[in-house]
Amino acid sequence: MSCKKVTKPVKTDLKEIAKEIMMEAKNCALITVDSLGVAHARAMDPFLPQKDFTVWLGTNARSAKVGQIQQNKLVTLYYFDAKSASYVTLQGVVYLVNTQKEKEKFWKTEWEDFYKNKETDYLLLKFKPNKATIISEKYNILGDSISWETPTIKF
Repeated sequence: MSCKKVTKPVKTDLKEIAKEIMMEAKNCALITVDSLGVAHARAMDPFLPQKDFTVWLGTNARSAKVGQIQQNKLVTLYYFDAKSASYVTLQGVVYLVNTQKEKEKFWKTEWEDFYKNKETDYLLLKFKPNKATIISEKYNILGDSISWETPTIKF
């Protein structure tokens, strides 16, 4: 009888693995904090992360998250890929961007029903991370066995 050895994939660069998780997850949660200190999470359909991990997202210009961001630009993005039992949590600063050039560049045709007037209803969020944490069973990247502290990426 022969035993087949199961091996984990060999990727070791945390940034490369984090980007893979973000792309596989497709959606993320954007977490903001309101004026009372209450955290609010909502599902988002982000664009793929850029090389420096900048993430662009679209939203309704009149949404509650826009008001929360105007009060506190520090937010969290959370990506979870159930298939690989992996997640990435990014903390950073988000900026409201309302230029026509950027809105044309970061647009998905499937959003047309959500934004009747792209010029006034559609607003971009430009997220710049300063820190990320990562867990990936697929790549055997796990938290500390005692504290559960996760591996960290600094930007």
